[in-house]
Amino acid sequence: MATSLHSCGATVAPPRKTWTAQLHLTEPTDFAAFGLSDLRLAAVEALDWSTPTPIQQQAIPRIMAGRDVVGIARTGTGKTGAFMLPALESIREGAGLQVLVLCPTRELAQQVRDDTDALSNGSAFRSAAIYGGVSYGPQLDALARGDEIVVATPGRLIDLQNRGRAKLKGIRLLILDEADRMLDMGFRPQIEEVVKGLGKRPQTLLFSATMPNAVHALALRMTRDPVWVEVSPSGTKAQGISEVAYSVRPELKPDLLVHLLAQPGWDQVLVFTRTKIGADTLRSRLDKAAIECDVIHSDRHMRHRTRAMDRFTEGKVRVLVATDIAQRGLDIEGISHVVNYDVPLDPGDYVHRIGRTARAGATGEAVTFVTAADLGAFRTLEHQLERKLEKVHHPDFDFAGGVVSERKSTRSRSSRSGRGMGSKAGTQLDADELAALLSHDTPERKR
Repeated sequence: MATSLHSCGATVAPPRKTWTAQLHLTEPTDFAAFGLSDLRLAAVEALDWSTPTPIQQQAIPRIMAGRDVVGIARTGTGKTGAFMLPALESIREGAGLQVLVLCPTRELAQQVRDDTDALSNGSAFRSAAIYGGVSYGPQLDALARGDEIVVATPGRLIDLQNRGRAKLKGIRLLILDEADRMLDMGFRPQIEEVVKGLGKRPQTLLFSATMPNAVHALALRMTRDPVWVEVSPSGTKAQGISEVAYSVRPELKPDLLVHLLAQPGWDQVLVFTRTKIGADTLRSRLDKAAIECDVIHSDRHMRHRTRAMDRFTEGKVRVLVATDIAQRGLDIEGISHVVNYDVPLDPGDYVHRIGRTARAGATGEAVTFVTAADLGAFRTLEHQLERKLEKVHHPDFDFAGGVVSERKSTRSRSSRSGRGMGSKAGTQLDADELAALLSHDTPERKR
């Protein structure tokens, strides 16, 4: 049993193993079957959405029926349409703020707001994005005139609540988007503070790409008798993504990236680094190689981040270097490659990063750079993903290959078999041990 934040009643938790859709109805194969208004159908047609995605098929009818919904689906599966189409059908023009969407990042908030504007095309609904790093003026104006839909990050919204400028008592629909990421970023206290200001309990929707225990507990506390739907199990990847891992010496990572960017088909590339300094350093290296690029991370002003994403989206730069601030909220068709310049430490981050490519039915490639120091984290990642990535050894950059040419005499029977490594660090292993540890009996290819 779990107590709801909205009432003193109890909500019975479904067994964790039954996350898949609990209602097995005939799923709609076109948007008209949902009973959407002509305005919504026209907006969908203008976006060239022909067939509902699985999360839309399962979530939209339940939301339109007034049910709380917990939706588990990876990025790029149409979650915004899944919650915003029924949201727009449930509210009234000119009745003030009725829909509140909470998002973890400014970029995602702006993306959801843009999608909302597209889906509300033809109607008089107004929406606003509220987040930090920009002036208060336009956001205060939106709250004062009573925009029907607000998409916000928790921090700025609480700031406006404390100033008495954000009145949330009339909220009819509360949506938590990318709930796992919000909890990862430590937003749970802020989420609960926002909820306290809602007054009467609204219909609540929670969407997440993964369902760790913390998100599961939050879902139980915030929803009442929800329908749980899962259309892509945690750790899965989008169809159309090929995944490879390059072994590389740390000092040669920039050179390997420059080499790959010179290959055919590397048309629009998103590169993730672990740190802001790493992102800036890599940008400088790419600039020296005359590769058009830009960078986004939390130290850059919002207008610079927006400009960088706009330039990347419009094809004015071929490479966008980013920290994990961009792993969610970037909905750009045509990204040919995602590069994990640093190995992600969390499988959820890996899934979200690579989900930036192969969107809207396209194909793409996800490339991960693995140094000797990354071997432990890389094998843990594969274990948690429950799949092994194809390994690529390039003789000019490969850390194992480079050592082989210098230490041929160090080979031994135990190293050739890949056994007898004990608990050595990656930098202590000889050439064959490194190669065996990286490949561990999975397909390899030379490049």
